[in-house]
Amino acid sequence: MARFALRNVRGLLSRNEWLITGGAFVLSVAAGVLTAFHTNAVITFVVAGCALALLAALVGIGTEQVGARLGPGATGVLQASLGNLPELFVGYFALRGGLIPVLQAALVGSILGNSLFVLGLAFFVGGLRHGTQRFASEVPRMIATLTLLAVAALTVPTLISLLHTPAASHEDGFSIVCAVILLIVYIASIPVSLRGGPTSVPEKGEEAEEVEKLWPIWLAIVILFGAGVGAAFVSDWFVAALTPAIDVLHISQAFTGLVLVALASNAVEHAVGIQLAAKNKADYAVSVILNSSLQVALGLIPVLVILSFFIGSAHLTLVLPPLLVAALGLTALLSTVITYDGESTWLEGVALVGLYAIIAVSFWWG
Repeated sequence: MARFALRNVRGLLSRNEWLITGGAFVLSVAAGVLTAFHTNAVITFVVAGCALALLAALVGIGTEQVGARLGPGATGVLQASLGNLPELFVGYFALRGGLIPVLQAALVGSILGNSLFVLGLAFFVGGLRHGTQRFASEVPRMIATLTLLAVAALTVPTLISLLHTPAASHEDGFSIVCAVILLIVYIASIPVSLRGGPTSVPEKGEEAEEVEKLWPIWLAIVILFGAGVGAAFVSDWFVAALTPAIDVLHISQAFTGLVLVALASNAVEHAVGIQLAAKNKADYAVSVILNSSLQVALGLIPVLVILSFFIGSAHLTLVLPPLLVAALGLTALLSTVITYDGESTWLEGVALVGLYAIIAVSFWWG
């Protein structure tokens, strides 16, 4: 019976899916062994980061299987929610370790990575293969508006601190109030995101081909559960190796969080969003990528702010370094301008990636 079930599972997974699953398992075990034997911190950091990226990709594949039965709006919300699980775990262990500067940079880097780097690559790849791509603009416009709200919620506490207003002495309380408001707004935005629909209907042959590739729902749930549990353990090992690796490599905490940690924990949107754009599914690609940024800004950041007052030795507040706030503002502005018309070209993708590169380099020295 077990052999028959295994044979059935083998037939359901493609070669690439088997490679990702096997790679995630092997690297996760390797990261645990390296951590247990206190091996070189850089090696442990790299192996754990690669394992985290593959686990995130596995979560993305499982979520795509579930989301294939839904519309692009629901797929985007589901994919972004489960895709941010590794990042939530990384944030939790970073709070426990008191790595507030790294965590702040990683959270901002996640928004920048999705709204600039991943969206830019998706537009670039999709534009080269299919020319100008079009997508329903209602949901992207809503996401852009809410992202600007999130940027404002991070800007105001920072300005209050820099200008030494009377509220500056109530930094913790003000951050909690802002976090609660952002969570309320995010919950209110979910029904709008779920209404996102495709602008084009697939051909019958294409639709039949997609249905054939669907896993049974039980398999998707099992893989999602296994990848989520694995991500929880690997995130702990990844964060544990973070500080020693930074010391050995002589790189700044800001660059590590903004680029390395953010890229490793956001592999889902990197892979899935670009693949969807390459398949000319611009609605799905934009929904997945932008919903991930929105969930970090309106969901993950407020949750970690509130959580920091119950765990760890330091509190995570919404008072950020000015350069991080400026980077967020520029990101929200450019991504809004580019997505507002419901069309994308490869050159717009290059512009988004270009801004990401400029911001990333600016944090190389700290």
